[in-house]
Amino acid sequence: MSENLASAAVASAHAAIDPVAAPLARLPLDALHRSLGAKMAPFAGYDMPLQYAAGIVAEHLHTRSKAGLFDVSHMGQAILSGAGAGSALETLVPGDLLGLAPERVRYTQLLNDAGGVIDDLMATRLPGRDERYMLVVNAATKARDFAHIAQKLPDHRLQTLDRRALVALQGPRAVDVLRTHLPGVEDMGFMSWRAFDIDGAGVYATRSGYTGEDGYEISIPVERVETFARALLAHEDVLPIGLGARDSLRLEAGLSLYGHELDETINPVEAGLAWSIGKRRRAEGGFPGAETIRSALRDGPQRVRVGLLPQSKAPVREGAEIVDAGGAVVGRVTSGGFSPTLSRPIALGLVAREFATDGAVLGADLRGRRVELVVAPTPFVPHRYAQKDVR
Repeated sequence: MSENLASAAVASAHAAIDPVAAPLARLPLDALHRSLGAKMAPFAGYDMPLQYAAGIVAEHLHTRSKAGLFDVSHMGQAILSGAGAGSALETLVPGDLLGLAPERVRYTQLLNDAGGVIDDLMATRLPGRDERYMLVVNAATKARDFAHIAQKLPDHRLQTLDRRALVALQGPRAVDVLRTHLPGVEDMGFMSWRAFDIDGAGVYATRSGYTGEDGYEISIPVERVETFARALLAHEDVLPIGLGARDSLRLEAGLSLYGHELDETINPVEAGLAWSIGKRRRAEGGFPGAETIRSALRDGPQRVRVGLLPQSKAPVREGAEIVDAGGAVVGRVTSGGFSPTLSRPIALGLVAREFATDGAVLGADLRGRRVELVVAPTPFVPHRYAQKDVR
């Protein structure tokens, strides 16, 4: 089971990088990962920890029951600043950034002119008199994302934070562990941001994550990250967690992965992300592909992202064609793997709208034989985020 998860994670990793890319970059915590016995694998141009000695299943279940520490320093961090930065950024994304209060985080997407997703990202409105937004984007697309933003918004400053690492502490014990190092994190609401100080170093925490569990993402100077990570790992409830479990956790949580459920041919409505487009933005438009997206919101998209339960012991992998009872292709699997929590295969896929009904029975080829796929609601495992703060 762990080997299957590892294979899936490696496949996802290779799908996210250019086959002729430059030599792999190393993370600020590379030496720590290797000292902890990590099995390394390429992902988005970086040499990343795939798993540690405990194995993917153990890491996954530990995160669900206690707390897991993830190194996500490969992600891109930047600050967009200047008068009218929110209005300017809204010309590139469908999220409501003007309505975002200081120290609040919003999930949104960079869109192309057809409404397809160039990348998805987190945007935080920073406090202070100057208008500033901190952006966190995906590793495989960060150079392209930042070039796109800089080219489209030449009157604003985009400062990339190349000397900051990013780690995530996720799980039901995360708050109790982190509060001993960053007092006050326990008072943060879901999707909120706060600045802390560690011996004169600025540390930024958001109460957010990619596992479906309560937790935090912490941006910290690279020269401080190893000491900080070791301090967290010293707690008996914390284990280091690799890419394999990160992928199985997000799949159970029904969360999209760029390059799988999201790409430049898929719009946010098709991807099940209509909730991320606020009422004002729907009414006003003013973002790339607005008419296409508003049409999909009004009339329904032609295809829909759904959860799938393969009626088999083995997972149905990404790329498998989804067929109806007559054998006609009606969609494709975008992510597939084994759920350690549910002890069964699960998957996400894009299917024609008329087949996107919970309980609908479809099919796919698995190693030369047809298996049933039952359309199911997501998340597969309920989210356990902190109490939502609606400010």
